[in-house]
Amino acid sequence: MSDQRLYSALSLILLSLAVAFQSKAAGKPDLSRVTPVPATEPVPAADFFRPRLFAEPQLNPSGTHILALVPLGEDRTGIAVHSIDTQKFETLEGTGDRDIYSPFWIDDQRLVFSLAMEKHLGEGAFVANVGHLQQSYPLVQYCAVGLVGIPESNRRLPLYWVRADLQDGDDRGVIALDTSLNLGPRTNLRAASAFDLQTFQAVRDQNERHFIRSYPKAPGGLGAGYMADRNGELAFAFTAVNGIIALYRFTEGRWEKCPVDLDEIDVVDCGDKPGELVVRGPRRPGRPRALQFMDAATGQLGATLYDDPRYEFVGWLYRHPVTHTIVGLRSYNAGPQTIWFTEEYRQLQKLLNGYFPGKVVGLVNSNQEQSRFLVAVYSDRQPAFYYQVDLAKHSFGPVKNSAPWIDPARMRPMNVMRFKTRDGHELDAYVTLPAGASKQAPAPLVVLPHGGPFVRDAWGFDAEVQFLASRGYAVLQPNYRGSSGYDWMFPEEDRYQFRKMSDDVTDATRTLLKSGLVDPRRVAIMGGSFGGYLAVSGVVHEPELYRCAVTIAGIFDWEQVMQEEKYYQYDTPSYGWLMRKLGDPRKQQEFFDSISPVRHVDQIRVPVFVAHGKDDPVADVSESRRLISALKEFHVPHEVMLVAREGHGIRHLNKELELYERIEAFLAKNLAPVAPVVPAAPAR
Repeated sequence: MSDQRLYSALSLILLSLAVAFQSKAAGKPDLSRVTPVPATEPVPAADFFRPRLFAEPQLNPSGTHILALVPLGEDRTGIAVHSIDTQKFETLEGTGDRDIYSPFWIDDQRLVFSLAMEKHLGEGAFVANVGHLQQSYPLVQYCAVGLVGIPESNRRLPLYWVRADLQDGDDRGVIALDTSLNLGPRTNLRAASAFDLQTFQAVRDQNERHFIRSYPKAPGGLGAGYMADRNGELAFAFTAVNGIIALYRFTEGRWEKCPVDLDEIDVVDCGDKPGELVVRGPRRPGRPRALQFMDAATGQLGATLYDDPRYEFVGWLYRHPVTHTIVGLRSYNAGPQTIWFTEEYRQLQKLLNGYFPGKVVGLVNSNQEQSRFLVAVYSDRQPAFYYQVDLAKHSFGPVKNSAPWIDPARMRPMNVMRFKTRDGHELDAYVTLPAGASKQAPAPLVVLPHGGPFVRDAWGFDAEVQFLASRGYAVLQPNYRGSSGYDWMFPEEDRYQFRKMSDDVTDATRTLLKSGLVDPRRVAIMGGSFGGYLAVSGVVHEPELYRCAVTIAGIFDWEQVMQEEKYYQYDTPSYGWLMRKLGDPRKQQEFFDSISPVRHVDQIRVPVFVAHGKDDPVADVSESRRLISALKEFHVPHEVMLVAREGHGIRHLNKELELYERIEAFLAKNLAPVAPVVPAAPAR
């Protein structure tokens, strides 16, 4: 099973300045400016973190309209639909503190999307029609839902997994929803009284009327995910019992268990044939696992799609817009790489690369005739710039620069650095140096381990990295063991040896220090989610290496996490999975002590900045509260930013800017230049 699916349970628990310049106090940023500030001025923090003007664009099947996420209102994300031929566009935004996310075309005139309240509370699935976006209406409200597929047999009946029902919170399995049935506007159940039974019943009944077909729930345990085939029809399911994930295929109206060991095989996507999957695996001694087709009914492996000598596949597959067969893939290893399996697409890629030398050029999607394409062009110094290619007219032109206020000439390049772990493995890290850094003028360093942990940092424009570099800091992003693409290098148990991950971060840091380009006396460690855990682990285990630490939405005591997850063991697979992978805290006290840095705060010798959203559903704010209490107990200097109405990470723009302005000041104070030691004059 893929990292994304197999480790979704853990992801629900773990998840991912200027010395000379001081920002103004946090306030409403000026979002009307869409040009770079003059080169004589520092780049404002808001320019790095403000919403992109254009994100997740998609052509409709005929290629007449482009759908994209856009910033609307005050710190809200909405959608825009742009007519290519008439140049007209219309927009839709949520009310109050609501953002639109995950929009998808149903057909040429209809689209579905989801709403989030306060940037972390899902409010269901909705539908809108081109030309009448403002008259959007709900399909299902106040349920935890996720789109599974859009069947080609009837695209107006999309399939959703109802993970938690409004009625009782139960898993309803997969439901086909009728997007043609408009039962009126959204009902604001959250604004109604808790005892308003009439409003509750109205929402429930409206949801049920959209449920056209209920598929049987997958047997054999708690639901862990569903997949459609290449034509959008329900095809596969994943269930969990005691942390063991099983694969089922849907055939003749029922679920059939597949003879596949998901500890050995990672499911990446569906294949080209009925019952076929694309998988990573099985393990091969001394070599990365190949990307292959597999018959789910028998577990028999088929043809190899991709086989890299250094990395296991991390990326996504590109499909033909009509047949939905796989025609190419995008791989993210040390750097992005596109591989096409047809000569037609190879020639198109070659043509586009010629137009944009030195940039990454990626096909986003196309119309069904493959005459119009959306293309994203980016680099480590430039956010995505979208272009339209019209093969019928032999023309191409810009659609939208997602961040025109960013001047690529003022951004810093991201370079790959390889480092050896203490047990002899070679891993990757990314290094971004500020302007002027050299061996004669080494820069202060911020070590920035990613969250996850089962993801990886990728080469490209990174707003947080560029912000830090603009403030004079070198930035190191180590891909430690457990990062995607490295499974083949390590025994399975190393994927859960969090202390070894911390050691890898240390080894990467010491490797960069040997270059002489960064100041060994001015090193900080900073991260969010699992990266926040690694930041605190770093200053616990390496008290002489770092001058300070910043942690955002971290976890610091794994036994406590498991105790909390135990209460939900009959609703989610998280507890069983953690017991299986991390072990039983009652029997492995020494191990859990070693991976829980809050128990070793007495070893911290440097200041710590702690930030957390008070409504975090992934890493509970109690984790940071315990850390803060321990820092107080052992008189460790620290600063705190706990924010109401924030989930996993700080997402509201005004609070995000306040966070980074405080981080900027914290780093400037604690990474100030160290005065050289002047030998004492000899006694006379």
